[in-house]
Formats: sequence, C-alpha cells, structure tokens
Amino acid sequence: MIIFDTDIIIWILRGKETIVRGAKRLAEETSGKIYITPVQVAEVYSGMKDKEERKTRELIESFYFLDINKRIGELAGIYLNKYRKSHKIELADAIIGATARNYNFKLFTLNTKHYPMLSKDDFISEY
Repeated sequence: MIIFDTDIIIWILRGKETIVRGAKRLAEETSGKIYITPVQVAEVYSGMKDKEERKTRELIESFYFLDINKRIGELAGIYLNKYRKSHKIELADAIIGATARNYNFKLFTLNTKHYPMLSKDDFISEY
C-alpha cells in the first residue's frame, strides 16, 4: 500500500505531467487504494487559494484515509527527538513517517530527505 506525501498531492493539483502519470499508474496498480492522513489534508488546505477549493476537495476525496493513533504519536515523538536537530524535520513529516512505518506502507514523495527515519525501501522510487 502507498501513502502520497503532500508534495505529490500539490504536484498533481498543479498538473505536473510526470507526477500525474506516475500517480495514475500507482493508483491502477493498487486498485485505487492510495492513502493519505489528516496531516496532508491540513498542509494542502493551508496553501490553497479560494479558486482551487473545488479541485482540491475533489482530489482529497479520492484518497483513502489513515487514522493517526497513539502509537503513531509515540513514533513521531521519537523521530522528532532523534532527527529534529540533525535533519531539521518538522512535526508533520514526523507524523507522516510514523504513519508509513506503523502501517508498513510505502511513501511516495520527492522529499525523501524529510524522512530520515525511513529506509530507501520505504519509498516509491519509480513512478
């Protein structure tokens, strides 16, 4: 299973062809089961312009959602404690990384440096 990071969602909304093609291929391979968390929703909506609301809402509603639970909170805290200073990770990325680890899902992102807690095999590398 796959989690789309915020950057991927934004590139889809902006129509970046390589990302849109890759996202469609991944969706086909997973029978449309692409996941996000409330964190990506908050990040996307925080940068949304009024005229983008309908398109954004439609895209967000096309995803499946993963719950953030106590274990994910614990993992995110551990990741922040370990990587905040050395890698400058922020809470949102710690939660997304912890969610991927907790559910054992791969993460589709162009910002792998934001996720030092994940290994190379935890990412979608070809799209």
